[in-house]
Amino acid sequence: MTVQLYARDVGSGTPLVLLHAFPLSSAMWLAQREGLAARFRVVTPDLRGFGGSVLGDDDPSIDAMADDVARLCERIGVRRAVVGGLSLGGYVAMALCRRHPDLVLGLVLAGARAGVDVASVREDRLRQAGRLDGDGTSTVLVDEVLPALVGPTTFRQRALVYGRVRGLVQATPPRAAAWAQRAMAGRPEAFGALRDLRVPALVLVGDEDTLATEAEARVMADAIPNAELLVIPRAGHLCSVEQPDLFNQAVADFAAALARTGR
Repeated sequence: MTVQLYARDVGSGTPLVLLHAFPLSSAMWLAQREGLAARFRVVTPDLRGFGGSVLGDDDPSIDAMADDVARLCERIGVRRAVVGGLSLGGYVAMALCRRHPDLVLGLVLAGARAGVDVASVREDRLRQAGRLDGDGTSTVLVDEVLPALVGPTTFRQRALVYGRVRGLVQATPPRAAAWAQRAMAGRPEAFGALRDLRVPALVLVGDEDTLATEAEARVMADAIPNAELLVIPRAGHLCSVEQPDLFNQAVADFAAALARTGR
């Protein structure tokens, strides 16, 4: 089944396609749409099954999610874009680089890892997928995934941000979350795609991120021929939500430089 993604599409200029984290939706990019649309065309899709997008009946696959995004870009007339992804969105962005390299003008990776899951993480994903299917609720996500999504600074000092993230997690459709967990558990390593990347990249990581660490971000940046690494202070896994101004400034500077060089 061909899935047609729902996407929010605002602003004009160099296209910036931002792919959301698990287990959220494009609603997480509110501060980016508000902060970047004056300078860029900001496209924020809901990945299949999340937000306004249907799940379809394909087997779980990050590659299928990447193909969905490529079809969306073709449908809305985006021939090349700065592609950014956080967490799950980062895995999809790396798959786009491998499967649809001509689409990618520049790459932004945040809170992502290029390696495959270690056995314990993979087992947790599959166990949670089973719980999601069995319970039909997002309880396991709230209990087990939510606590690691934001850093301790956000948990202590940004109650509104934490509450918003919790609400987004609670709203996640269980079937979509189970499908995505299985897709992530089965994803291949992405170091080959990163080493072959022929466009500039920006790697971002929150200094309080325990899911995708600063050390892992450095390994990714080192694998990319032309990459810059930026550590965002007082942020955990969802650095774009926890420190939106710092995230937006970094992405705007990166995308504007690409636009100036005409790459």
